[in-house]
Amino acid sequence: MSGNTWGTLFCTTTWGESHGPALGAVIDGCPAGIELAVEEIQRELDRRRPSASAASTSRAEKDRVEILSGVFEGQTTGTPISLLVANADAQSSHYEDLKDVFRPGHGDYTYWKKYGMRDWRGGGRASGRETVARVAAGAVARKVVRAAGMEVTAYTHSIGGIEISSKALKQDPHWLEKVRENSLYCPDSQASAAMEERLSAVRKEGDTLGGVVEILVRGCPAGLGEPVFDKMDADLAKALMSIGTVKAVEVGDGCEVASKKGSEVNDPMDAEGFVKNSAGGILAGITTGQDIVFRVYCKPIPSIALPQQTVDESGRQRSIQVVGRHDVCVIPRIVPVCEAMVLLALADHWLRRKAGVR
Repeated sequence: MSGNTWGTLFCTTTWGESHGPALGAVIDGCPAGIELAVEEIQRELDRRRPSASAASTSRAEKDRVEILSGVFEGQTTGTPISLLVANADAQSSHYEDLKDVFRPGHGDYTYWKKYGMRDWRGGGRASGRETVARVAAGAVARKVVRAAGMEVTAYTHSIGGIEISSKALKQDPHWLEKVRENSLYCPDSQASAAMEERLSAVRKEGDTLGGVVEILVRGCPAGLGEPVFDKMDADLAKALMSIGTVKAVEVGDGCEVASKKGSEVNDPMDAEGFVKNSAGGILAGITTGQDIVFRVYCKPIPSIALPQQTVDESGRQRSIQVVGRHDVCVIPRIVPVCEAMVLLALADHWLRRKAGVR
């Protein structure tokens, strides 16, 4: 299996499966001399762990990270940084009855067709559990990105059709500080309460919900991104689309621009710079110096407790109900995953710019 490495200069390779002994990441290309403590990585992993929200699974992984190499006396050495997170609460027996059945909405069928076999224990490499390695690597990338003056914040925009009041929120200059005030990472307290009610109701039904995460990058300098195939928005979109649950990505005004006039979409400039930001901080694939704004659209988790029709590896018709410990919605746990992928892309482009790599 190829395709497990991200980046040109800041390269991250992740490994591991949902029910294997451990997961981890190897980061090659991180500059030397960056202060890095295991607690900083752990803090990000803790954000990804199940919360008190009605959306979360009961799988109780502690996700304790170990730094195996690349850090000495609290500083990066410039050599590969190896990170390991052990799996401690996998219960593979929940999947015994489904090991020859293709679960609807999962990668069971496509992995089987591609490789002629598959790890049926919780989905193996296709499980959302693999994102723990992304978050660990993203914590290292955050150090590079933050040193360059950039800050990445993701938050819940909607769950199950319940949206935040974006315009009202953003009139408050301190609205971003509210993102971590609740377990859903939702800056709108009223919307958050309604989301929790909806999640609780859907959990009782045995079903799941999708949602939207918005990502804001502040302090990004103008000039990041490489034409033609390494555009900043193209790489960010690829990074975010690589997350298993993501089905669509928007930048700036996104899909709305298809129904607008050019005079409505273009961002005018005056002596102080851009007057508005319909482009979402990127033009011609290169950052403008404005805030970068992305939205990520996530499908409902496919593991549902309701009867579903499918087939097994022999082609026989089967009716299944998926049991086990599953989230009702990928939000809020996907929020730090989205941040991590944006951080990895930004760190790589920042180092490419500094090195003059095209």
